[in-house]
Amino acid sequence: MAWDLLLWIISFFVSLALVASVFYQVICLTDLEADYLNPFETSTRINRLVIPEFILQGSLCLLFLFTWHWVFFLVALPVTVYHAMLYNDRRYLIDVTEVFRAISFEKKFRFTKLGFYIFLFIMVVFRLTLSAVYSFTEDDDLLHLF
Repeated sequence: MAWDLLLWIISFFVSLALVASVFYQVICLTDLEADYLNPFETSTRINRLVIPEFILQGSLCLLFLFTWHWVFFLVALPVTVYHAMLYNDRRYLIDVTEVFRAISFEKKFRFTKLGFYIFLFIMVVFRLTLSAVYSFTEDDDLLHLF
């Protein structure tokens, strides 16, 4: 039972890091739109976070797969596959010269990812709370109802 609680604690911090990373990217794009940052600074700040985000998302998806949490794996799989497609096509970085033309698409894309990561975060918090309550009450059969 302690392993299940550890899984959800790790998932909590990983999904929190994903939400924070995408939220920072949205803030950078908003600052660029309001002329607080120049395109070079914005693309440098966002591109620095893209690969760690892909690695965290992929590792979270694999963690759910290896621990037999199929619903969470199936929820995380489409974003992981999309990230893999972006990486294979080399379209995952923001180009400095194209950032003003693509700012509306990039913001919509980041807001969509932010909504997905918040949804995943809420699901993980629910399971973390459920696992913590059931691990302290020592009733193992109730955990597998959800």
